[in-house]
Amino acid sequence: MSSALRPPAPRPCASCPYRRDVPAGIWASGEYAKLRDYDNDTPDQPPALFQCHQADAGSPARRVCAGWAGCHDGEDLLAMRLAVIDGRIDAATYRAVADYVSPVPLFASGSEAAAHGERASTPRTRNPAA
Repeated sequence: MSSALRPPAPRPCASCPYRRDVPAGIWASGEYAKLRDYDNDTPDQPPALFQCHQADAGSPARRVCAGWAGCHDGEDLLAMRLAVIDGRIDAATYRAVADYVSPVPLFASGSEAAAHGERASTPRTRNPAA
């Protein structure tokens, strides 16, 4: 079976919101909110894999986000389990995510990363009446 998504990059991107050295506010606040959901108990997590935001969605270079892989325990991620069953990733990609260790410091949770990022982020859309 061929993996639709490649394993994480050797290091999280320079603008990855999971990195401790990335300034707050590089993403819209609604995007940061998504990070928290992967901290939930496995059955309550999103079923979608968290992809690297640097790779174009239609590109063959699509890969699993290295920051996401390094921050969360891949064995406990619902998205990882479902992706193997659905054939969106192969066993080698699953293992690469589950075993991934970031060479740069990451936040300890999606909630920590989101709280940091939201300190300076702006809403994706603003209410013109406000």
